[in-house]
Amino acid sequence: MTCKQGEPILDIRNLNAFYGHAQALFNVSFQLAAGEALALVGNNGAGKSTTLKAIMALIDRQAETLRFASEDIGLRSTHHIAQLGLGYVPEERRIFTDLTVAENLEVGRLPPRGNRQPWNPSRLYNIFPNLAEMSGRTAGNMSGGEQQMLSIARTLMGNPSAVLLDEPSEGLAPIIVEQMGRAIIAMKHEGIAILLSEQNLVFAASIASRALEIEAGSITFDGPIASLIAKRERS
Repeated sequence: MTCKQGEPILDIRNLNAFYGHAQALFNVSFQLAAGEALALVGNNGAGKSTTLKAIMALIDRQAETLRFASEDIGLRSTHHIAQLGLGYVPEERRIFTDLTVAENLEVGRLPPRGNRQPWNPSRLYNIFPNLAEMSGRTAGNMSGGEQQMLSIARTLMGNPSAVLLDEPSEGLAPIIVEQMGRAIIAMKHEGIAILLSEQNLVFAASIASRALEIEAGSITFDGPIASLIAKRERS
């Protein structure tokens, strides 16, 4: 599924999510445009990861509108949503530790979509040069940052039109965070829409020009990330 640059690729209106009987999201609404990088920021427990999981049908949710690339995904399974071209990189990474880097990438391979150039290991190694140097290494023998890069690269092997990234800089050394930022910017330049869940506002601002702020499961800000930074500096 593809959309023209600037058109809404993800359209969410009044999204509510639940863990059992406890409600975790309250009428979350926003749009992500094709090719846009949008930061979803907030403290631990604010609802960032929950929002991504709800979009991917990993938890119970209800919504007035939940569309990806004009397709209604409100009743779709996680597997079907991924097949439509919405990639998801969880905070937990979920790579295959017994497989090599190259084997992990092959696990993620899906057919190309539309006219966009398909992803392959060679293209990914240009974006993630660290992975190129360890293509034969088992993922269990990589650092946390390298595993995070592998998780993103494996998702790109599915040729997504948009990617949900959950806390990609969390717990990483500053030099790895810098490399991660360059890689995500390269993804954006390839026309992939990115919804970036982040606590690190400085890192988020290096990638996205627009931000959503979430508190206690509700969106409290939607606008330029520079305005959000100024708002926080005043408070």
